[in-house]
Amino acid sequence: MQGLANVPFESVEHLLLGIGLLLLLSIVASKASGRLGVPALLLFICLGMVAGSEGFGGIPFDDIRTAQWLGVVALAFILFDGGLETNWSFVRRSVRRSTSLATVGVAVTALVIAAFASTVLPFTFAEAFLLGAIVSSTDAAAVFSILRSRGVRLNQKVAGTLELESGSNDPMAVFLTTAAIQLLMNPRDDDWWILGLEFVSQMSLGAAAGVAAGLGAAWVLNRMKLEYSGLYPVLTVAVVMLTYSFTQVAGGNGFLAVYLAGIVMGNRNFIQRRSITRFHDGIAWLMQITMFLVLGLLVYPSSLPDVAGLSLAVAGVLIFVARPVAVFISLAAARMNVREKILISWVGLRGAVPIILATFPMLAGVPKATTIFNIIFFVVLASVALQGTTISTVARWLKLDVAVSKDRPPSVPALALRPESSLVTIAVAPDAHAAGRRVVELTDWPREALILVLYRGAEFFVPDGDTRLEIGDRLIVLTSKATVDRVREIAEGKIVSDTAEFA
Repeated sequence: MQGLANVPFESVEHLLLGIGLLLLLSIVASKASGRLGVPALLLFICLGMVAGSEGFGGIPFDDIRTAQWLGVVALAFILFDGGLETNWSFVRRSVRRSTSLATVGVAVTALVIAAFASTVLPFTFAEAFLLGAIVSSTDAAAVFSILRSRGVRLNQKVAGTLELESGSNDPMAVFLTTAAIQLLMNPRDDDWWILGLEFVSQMSLGAAAGVAAGLGAAWVLNRMKLEYSGLYPVLTVAVVMLTYSFTQVAGGNGFLAVYLAGIVMGNRNFIQRRSITRFHDGIAWLMQITMFLVLGLLVYPSSLPDVAGLSLAVAGVLIFVARPVAVFISLAAARMNVREKILISWVGLRGAVPIILATFPMLAGVPKATTIFNIIFFVVLASVALQGTTISTVARWLKLDVAVSKDRPPSVPALALRPESSLVTIAVAPDAHAAGRRVVELTDWPREALILVLYRGAEFFVPDGDTRLEIGDRLIVLTSKATVDRVREIAEGKIVSDTAEFA
């Protein structure tokens, strides 16, 4: 068999045709996933398997290095997008809980799986720990897509904890996996102490680099005036690449860095914010689809039945023992009731990250690496099939859900008709804080307050982040009643008309 890297150049048209068809089928599958109640990632992986060499597509692919490279790049962009869309005010109260789950919880999960696998499977403890480390991270992002498609929303405490955990536990899993490989390939008595120092160093450097990159990127975006608006998203792509690669080269954790860079950027004002956010949302979806398809192509379905029994046993221990034990230990001091901890335990959905990590020992030449890969693949499928299809049911059973509408978000006119909304006209006074500043520089401006139209003399237009407010400008602002006073304070102008307030 051959990898895609070995496909001759003259067949590039056929290669592009195949890629285009797979992407189109993936989009159709994502549409069908909501109606079928099946997670989209499960359909993506199955689609890749069907298109593979043992499926109907017959696409030959066994290039582990290419698959790992694509997985690392995809994960970097997915984490950045997750950070970019994270509302810090929503999750900041969950920092301690999420951090505990992302560190202690991941380690406990790996140890429980290691203890089971070393007893039941023909693995040494080191090999079993590698298996546990690979499967220790969760994919809460997939969970939220499932909940949204089923019209379910979790309460703020649980949702905030899971959202922050989803981005912060992958770096820990990557570290444990690489550490386990190092211990297997180069065992030394003092390695545990060295690994402990490496963990502190990697996480500290990754956190510092991520915060610095996020602050720097926002600063550059607001001061670099580009000729074409389409170049701003390209600039953020460069930020993701540079943040990850620089941090990795410097000895830090690049995944943690890009996630924190996204959080810092996402909670600051910067030019072209809306278009950049939408762009990275599309990139994240493309990366997820690509990652799942490639991993589906990589597996041999005929090899899965040989490990089916062992994999189901590992999946059962992971779902019903390891994850709950990790959650209850990690959240022992948290102010959460038993029902909330049970739901967080059940939401320990495994996604593509464990499959990506399973390629690491294969490239490193670890004994039994192929068996580990097949077990991990089967465990992920079992986790997605069982937990992914029952999350909304469990949330409702535990009475921790808040029903939401499946309809599209309301438009601006619809928002204006809500009782808590006000449509006001504010004039920028000579001594106003806003006078002479660009919209993006109004850091205290309420996020829910939207400037719909700016009147300047006889002209009017829709402002963007780079628009500089001038004395005498009249702003038509849609805001909530609770933030009207704050908007007026920043503009320091008398409200000319407040007659458009809706009751």
